[in-house]
Amino acid sequence: MPPLKVLFLADTRPGHYHLSEGVIAALKRLRDVQVTRIEIRRKWIVPTRWLRARIHAKSFFPPRMLRMAYRIEAEELPQADLVISAGGETLMPNICVSRYLDRPSIFCGSLRDLDAKEFSLVISSYERDADAPRHMVTLKPSPMDPDSLGRSDEVIQFGPDRTPKLAALLIGGNAASFRFGRGEWKDLIARIGEISQRWGTRWMISTSRRTPDYVADMLADFAKDERAVERFVDFRTAGPSTLPDIFSRAEIVLCTADSSSMVSEAISARLPVVGLTPKASHLPEDESAYRDLLVHRNWYRVLPIAELTPERLASNLAEITPIEENPLDALAAKLKERLPELLSG
Repeated sequence: MPPLKVLFLADTRPGHYHLSEGVIAALKRLRDVQVTRIEIRRKWIVPTRWLRARIHAKSFFPPRMLRMAYRIEAEELPQADLVISAGGETLMPNICVSRYLDRPSIFCGSLRDLDAKEFSLVISSYERDADAPRHMVTLKPSPMDPDSLGRSDEVIQFGPDRTPKLAALLIGGNAASFRFGRGEWKDLIARIGEISQRWGTRWMISTSRRTPDYVADMLADFAKDERAVERFVDFRTAGPSTLPDIFSRAEIVLCTADSSSMVSEAISARLPVVGLTPKASHLPEDESAYRDLLVHRNWYRVLPIAELTPERLASNLAEITPIEENPLDALAAKLKERLPELLSG
């Protein structure tokens, strides 16, 4: 089959465009893919609500909407077999481009007030969409291939009778619904230090773009204790793309629960994952539903930082069963089933 020409509409948020990259990685397991990426930047003087209200207007004309709201010249768009995007800012461009090119489209995420009929397939991570005809419910897609990590196929069940020797700690930071106090960061460091002393566990610690400088400095100081810390990755100097190396060696992952992407990538790596929450945390309804899905399927557990003890961590680990299949293979199989006209040959 000739390469599948994919038009990838990406916003500026990694948590969004990584979802599309995950779908593209799954497509590549089925046939050759040729990707053209277009960054989406809406003119702020054009309200999103107004754009959505125009979808079914008689005057709706995709080229005009693309030029007026996104500075995209429809006539200059490359030929494509499929349009893919993720994130609310790409909803309207996805509709406009797929209508103009008359090609099928995939959107990853929540449609808000839009009708799913605007897309060929909607990839959702919310159980409520399981019976919706145009939706496909799955773990949030990640472009990382767990088979490339070189991990053993053996699934180890950790718990009170078997504790990990090498663990990962992934640090995020404040988000819209998460606020970590300075005292909580100090408490978290003290608690992982206690786990290290009790279990003999060594930590691989990584910060992220969201981590405050003073927290990264505190962790860098803690990392001087080589008995407790195997490796410290400071995002300020290391940049992105360091997680695969950590996932290839870690036996379990603890991560601050502010980032769905971080949680999902660790689960996709087929590792036991425990999310850590501050006192001031409240997930939006959609995000709460996604985390409930992860817990319900026993891929994930949540602990408040104030309750992170060796005993509580061990009991939570005993309840987790990591994914056994490769999430990219599972996603590819579902895509082939839902889009046979593109992927069966």
